[in-house]
Amino acid sequence: MTETRVVDVGGVKIGGANPVVVQSMTNTATKDTESTLKQINRLVERGCELVRVAVPDSRAGEELPKIVEESPVPIIADIHYSPELAFMALEAGVDKLRLNPGNITEEEAIADIAREAKSRTIPIRVGVNSGSLDKGIIDEYGRTAKAMVVSAEKEIGLLEAQGFEDIVVSLKSSEVNITVRANEMFSAKYDYPLHLGVTEAGGGRIGLVKSSVGIGTLLQEGIGDTIRVSLTADPCEEVEAAYDILKSLGIRNRGMDLVSCPTCGRTQINVQSIGKQLEEKLADLEEPIRVALMGCSVNGIGEAGSSHIGIVGTEKGGVLYIDGEQKELIPSSSTETVVENLEKRIRGYLRNGE
Repeated sequence: MTETRVVDVGGVKIGGANPVVVQSMTNTATKDTESTLKQINRLVERGCELVRVAVPDSRAGEELPKIVEESPVPIIADIHYSPELAFMALEAGVDKLRLNPGNITEEEAIADIAREAKSRTIPIRVGVNSGSLDKGIIDEYGRTAKAMVVSAEKEIGLLEAQGFEDIVVSLKSSEVNITVRANEMFSAKYDYPLHLGVTEAGGGRIGLVKSSVGIGTLLQEGIGDTIRVSLTADPCEEVEAAYDILKSLGIRNRGMDLVSCPTCGRTQINVQSIGKQLEEKLADLEEPIRVALMGCSVNGIGEAGSSHIGIVGTEKGGVLYIDGEQKELIPSSSTETVVENLEKRIRGYLRNGE
């Protein structure tokens, strides 16, 4: 596979040998500047590196300058249907445009946007979705991986005709197999960086599974330069899921990597409750740390011993391990006490190494 070229989005580099970039999208009304900025800041606290905002109308476009100015990370304007809104976003100083080739199809308008974006050195993402393909492409190819690649190729050709090559491409379907195949086909032919995601993946378990399988499969193949996990949920969950995918593949580590057993009849501590509470309390961690939470000694000693911090359930409570060394017994009479103790130990370890 050819190494992708590098595209600079407000100082965040996508492609080449750069780390896979994590991004998300606000679900607030963009015209509500206060709520939008508040959500952007929450996303950044979770590790989000790029944030996209919807620009459905001129009222939203009018708020972009303030959002761009006050956001701690680069802002991407999500544009559909209206070339005029693209020009508003460029004038507002956004760091990147997302254009949908399925609903902005007038070639002259696309050429004008390309020239203006080039003059301002603003990248464009060609964002292809199987659910909004141009009718002519659907008539010829159906809603297939081939159709998605053809849609991207057509848009890229129009941009390149204006000497514009500061391009990122996404090819997303709600079908995992179509998403994977489209990205494989495109990656074999072009060196533009790819933005990965399974669109309309859903919420809860199914959304996480579809996103993990689709994005994970491509990353494992060496395809993908930035990812957005699309969930019907709080956008902060998208960022957390993105890092979980990257951590599970050994691509990027951020925050707590929790190793916990599935539990069985030998379980001596409330693994499920302790794990859930720890994830909530330690969601703000940035430094990577491996924590093992094991219900009994069968695999517990080995997992805890090979983690930064681990706890192994026994009849009397949880035995604490730090860097493989057995330390003390934490009584398990109260789950909250165990959680408080572990949180304190984990934060102390990251501060002082102990």
